[in-house]
Amino acid sequence: MGANDNINTLHSILSKILGISAQEVTDQTSPDTVPRWDSYNGLMLVSELETQFNVNFTMDEVVAVKNVGDIKASLRKHGIDL
Repeated sequence: MGANDNINTLHSILSKILGISAQEVTDQTSPDTVPRWDSYNGLMLVSELETQFNVNFTMDEVVAVKNVGDIKASLRKHGIDL
C-alpha cells in the first residue's frame, strides 16, 4: 500500500472504532477530543491497527500514544509509509 492508502486505512479504522467521520480525523484527534476514545476503544484501536498494518506495538508504544499524530509516528517506526 502507498502512503495515501495507508492514511485512508488509518482514518477508516479510527472512524469505525471511535464513531467519527474520517474527515474529522486530524493529528490532534485524541481521547480529549473524542468522547468514545476510552480505554476499551483504545485497546480496540491497537488490535485493529496491528491487524491491518501487520505490526506489533510494545506496551511502551501503546502507553506513549496521546493522539493520532503519535499513532502515525509509531506506525512509521514500524516501517509503514504514511
